[in-house]
Amino acid sequence: MPNHASPIHPDLQEIARKSPKIEITPSNLWLYNLLVALVPAPKSPGNIHVENISIPGNDGNLRLRLYRPKSASAPTPVLVWLHGGGYLIGKPEMDDPYCAELVQQLGITIVSVDYRRAPKHPFPAALEDAYTALEWVVARAQEQNLDASRLAIGGNSAGAGLAASLAQLAHDRGAIRPVFQLLIYPMLDDRTALRTDLDDINNLTWTQNSNRFGWESYLGMACGTGKVPAYAVPARRKDLSGLAPAWLGVGTLDLFHAENVAYAQHLKESNVDCELVVIPGAFHGFDVIDRQAPLVQEFRKSQIAALKKYLRL
Repeated sequence: MPNHASPIHPDLQEIARKSPKIEITPSNLWLYNLLVALVPAPKSPGNIHVENISIPGNDGNLRLRLYRPKSASAPTPVLVWLHGGGYLIGKPEMDDPYCAELVQQLGITIVSVDYRRAPKHPFPAALEDAYTALEWVVARAQEQNLDASRLAIGGNSAGAGLAASLAQLAHDRGAIRPVFQLLIYPMLDDRTALRTDLDDINNLTWTQNSNRFGWESYLGMACGTGKVPAYAVPARRKDLSGLAPAWLGVGTLDLFHAENVAYAQHLKESNVDCELVVIPGAFHGFDVIDRQAPLVQEFRKSQIAALKKYLRL
C-alpha cells in the first residue's frame, strides 16, 4: 500500500496548487538543461560583489562563482556551495538569491561550483570538481582574503548530497578539514529510488522516476546494487566518525525525508554533532519556490544560526 503523505503545510498550499509537477526523463533532459541555461542571473544587491572565475579543473577549466561582501577588510570565512539539480541539471546562478542573503547576513564569502553533471559526466566528476574548489580556496586563501580555518561546505538537494560526499572525501584525504557541513534536503541514498511504499502525490519538484534517473545517470549503474564506489552514495558509508558537524533540514513530504533522518541519526551515533530540522508538511524545494513564506524564513534562520556557530561569527 502506498504511504499517502500528510497534508501540505498551510504556508505552502497556495504555491503548491500553482506549481506544475516536474519530472526529468532521458527524453526531456535536454529541455530542462536549455531552460536552466536561459534563466538570467538576478541582479545582485549593491553591497555584494559577484564574479565568475575560471580555474584549472579535472577536465578543462572549472568555473567558480564567488559572492563576497564589498565592505570586507579582514579575511572572511568561506562556504563552498554546491547547487541542486539531481546530478543532472543546474548552475550556480540558480542560487544567487540564497547566496546573496547569506553574504549579507553573515559577511562571509561563498564559492559556488559549476561542477560537471551526469549523464555526460558520471561519478566521480562532480565530486572531484568540488574537491578541486576546496583545494583552490585553501591555496588562494591569502590572495582572495579568505580565512581557510573557517571553511564550510554545503548545498541543497543533489548539491547537499555532493557536500556530504565531499565531507567524507576530505576527511579521508586528510589535507583539508572543513569545520561544518550545511545539508539542505540532501540526495543521499540511491536505494530510495527502489522503494515501493512511496508515491508522488506531493512530490512537486522531484519524483521517484526523476530520482531513479538521476542516480542511475550519476552512478552509471542500476540503483540499489550490492556495491557502489566509495563516496558515490553518502548514505552507504558505514563509518561517519570524525566528520565535520552538520546541519540537516528536510520536510516531511520530501522524497528524501526518511533517508535524511536516517543519515542524521547515523551521524549522531558516530559522535558527530548534527542538528536535524524537520518541517511538517513541506515538500522538496519548498524554500526555493516561495522564499517569503514564514515557514521558509524560520528554516533559513536556523541555517544562519548554525553557520554563525560553526564559522565562529
